[in-house]
Amino acid sequence: MYMSPWSIRALAWSTIAISVARAQYIIDGLSFGHKEGSISPNQRAIPGWDVSGEGHIPDLLSDRVILTPPYPGNKRGALWSENPVQHSEWQAELHFRASGPERGSGNLQVWYAKDGRKEVGLSSLYTTGKFDGLVLVLDQYGGRGGTIRGFLNDGTTSYRDHHNVDSLSFGQCNYPYRNLGRFSVLQLKQAADYFQVTVDGNPCFRSDKIKLPSGYYFGVSVASAETPDSFEANKFVVTTTNTNTREEVYRQPPPQQMEQPPQQQQQQQASGQVPQDLQDTLAASIRTQQDQFADLHNRLQIVNHQVNNIFRELEKLTKREEERHAELMNRAIPIHDHVNGVERNVEKIESIVKAIQKDIEGKDYREHLTNLQNTLRDTQAHISEGLPAAMTHIVAGAKPRMGVFLFIAVAVQVMVLGAYIVYKKRRNSAPKKYL
Repeated sequence: MYMSPWSIRALAWSTIAISVARAQYIIDGLSFGHKEGSISPNQRAIPGWDVSGEGHIPDLLSDRVILTPPYPGNKRGALWSENPVQHSEWQAELHFRASGPERGSGNLQVWYAKDGRKEVGLSSLYTTGKFDGLVLVLDQYGGRGGTIRGFLNDGTTSYRDHHNVDSLSFGQCNYPYRNLGRFSVLQLKQAADYFQVTVDGNPCFRSDKIKLPSGYYFGVSVASAETPDSFEANKFVVTTTNTNTREEVYRQPPPQQMEQPPQQQQQQQASGQVPQDLQDTLAASIRTQQDQFADLHNRLQIVNHQVNNIFRELEKLTKREEERHAELMNRAIPIHDHVNGVERNVEKIESIVKAIQKDIEGKDYREHLTNLQNTLRDTQAHISEGLPAAMTHIVAGAKPRMGVFLFIAVAVQVMVLGAYIVYKKRRNSAPKKYL
């Protein structure tokens, strides 16, 4: 089919327009793991995210976060974004993996909640109270090997006090997530007219009656059971299709905005906006005392913000060190009790040994040994004197008697002779037969 150059040009422009309309822009302030290099520049924190744990501290590796360890069980871990979502349309992807023994278990929650770090924190679906927002739960509900369920709350229902939380689910699908040997991709998408959840590119559930507001926070919380599953998060990426707001509000202003004369800085301060950073300027450019005061005031505010950030980081570091110290002390208490028990047993043995030693050293056993020696001597003499007589009596009582033997021999011969005589008489008296 022939196409004119104008048709080809129109088709090309329409394709470009569709591509631009569908382009996705990553929000760096709400994402981690999508850039090259380590997700934690200092191995202690993730930029823009709060990391916390109960019973342990999540391990920050170069390419993943281990939220719950493979051993021991009954641990919790959570990630919460420090910045809210400022867009009405967005898409979030969590790359996670769960691995453990054959009968291991646990659950993973993806939150989109208002004040989630304060209201939810380390809680799971069954332990959280009242919250405002959405939670996706991934666990082994129903014995299907894995299930993804969605729950909504307007801040009026306390889930931990509800008689049947599972009945509040508005959508679910089955997904066997354990021990796959790879990272699974759980995707949440809020479009203009629908909300959709997919996993590994396959649809899970969708609803055109849900419209989540902006200004909420993303979070991930994990809880392991007695026989634990180890949950790892490799990546969390939030994107938007809004080309007008693809430059994040969480970033520092670009250079052209930082290069402002003192008059504009003063106007910005008067309008209630505090600049994030200021470019170095020459002293000659500040000509009035009002400009000088405005420049000095802005720089002091920036220094104050940076100092506050440092204090917040120090508070987080202090809290983590205190939790680690408490965990080490809890582990050291059983060892201390065991050592005390061993010491008590050793003291008992030492006291018994001392008592035996004192008893041996305090008594004279010479008399007992003399009595034992006399007893052995008397026993030996008695045996020497009585043994020959006893042997003579035994031999005399056991020897055969000759008289009895001769009587038996004579009686046997008499009986044989009598039998022979009887036989001869019967033979002679028997009638004779002649042929």
